Amino acid sequence: MSAFKDTESDEATKVPTSLRVTAAIGWRTLVVLGMLYALGWLVGRLSVVVIPVAIALLLSALLAPAVSTLVRLRVPRGLATGVVLVGGLAAVGGILTFVINAFIAGLPDLREQLTASLNTIREWAATGPLHLSEGQINDYLDQVGNWLENNQQRITTGALATATTFGSFLTGMLLMLFTLIFFLHDGRRIWLFLLGPLPEPLRYRLDLAGTRGFDSLVGYIRATGLVAVGDALGIGIGLAIIGVPLVVPLAALVFLAAFIPIVGAVASGAVAILVALVAKGPIAALLTLGVVLGVQQLEGNVLQPLLIGRAVRLHPLAVVLAISVGAIAAGIIGTLLAVPVLAMLNSAVRALVESGKGENSEPESAAVGTEPESNSQSSTGEA
Repeated sequence: MSAFKDTESDEATKVPTSLRVTAAIGWRTLVVLGMLYALGWLVGRLSVVVIPVAIALLLSALLAPAVSTLVRLRVPRGLATGVVLVGGLAAVGGILTFVINAFIAGLPDLREQLTASLNTIREWAATGPLHLSEGQINDYLDQVGNWLENNQQRITTGALATATTFGSFLTGMLLMLFTLIFFLHDGRRIWLFLLGPLPEPLRYRLDLAGTRGFDSLVGYIRATGLVAVGDALGIGIGLAIIGVPLVVPLAALVFLAAFIPIVGAVASGAVAILVALVAKGPIAALLTLGVVLGVQQLEGNVLQPLLIGRAVRLHPLAVVLAISVGAIAAGIIGTLLAVPVLAMLNSAVRALVESGKGENSEPESAAVGTEPESNSQSSTGEA
């Protein structure tokens, strides 16, 4: 037996160290990718359930601090949940209704302005310094149109798959509301119940990671809403001063697009510049470009670091890749959920790494036996 082991050891030493390390990393990477693929397949199969629960989690991150405030004022948790749920949903619904109606009301004029802008650019490409022929311009426009058509089909596929009928949409809304109620009322107890079967040291670490992750989600949702309002007001006021038409629908478009980081800002800014170009000329377009860049710089260098903080800050490349993967995997819903999920996972993983460096010390915020009323704001809605 020992001779066999010695022979096996001798054979192993003949394999180069670099090859052994590469093979070890390779099969572990394949296992992780396989797990991620299986998880993605499972989420896709259960998207009718997963998407309403994910939206309920985002809304609970938005409303949980208000519930915690009322509970600290000795309002019963059930009453606090009901007040915040009704008032919060009414406020959010009212804001979205106003913004969407303003955008829809100005959409026909906005479409005409964009068409005129594209025609102006087309004439400039033919008569300007580029001297493109009509055939070259048509080829470029056809390529852009085909790209938009293909990506529009890909983006809308996920949304249509989850709400193909009014019945499935209504079912998702009811499931979302039902889940949101329990996230706000019993989110901490649900989280502790899920951690209960785990060993105690691991339980503390996961509790800390979950708490930090939910805290980052609360900060992200709150900051994104404030940043969206700031972007819409800043760009809207700038467009009004310049004299660009369709200020209200353009500001509404900026507000809606702000919930898709980086990509939404670029798209809404480009639309505003095109409208300014055809309505007021190149000088106004350049001024609009300056307004858009100024607001985006204010957002990136002041608002986001101030409101979100270093713990939730993500690299722009990670944000773009997350949005791309979300769009491919789940369409419009994926683009909206990708960055919040990434921010939450980023904070949770950082917390796990930090707690792993000091496993013998119990995290202060991970007191598993604490009741929800005595926890921080994150414990109210965490699930």
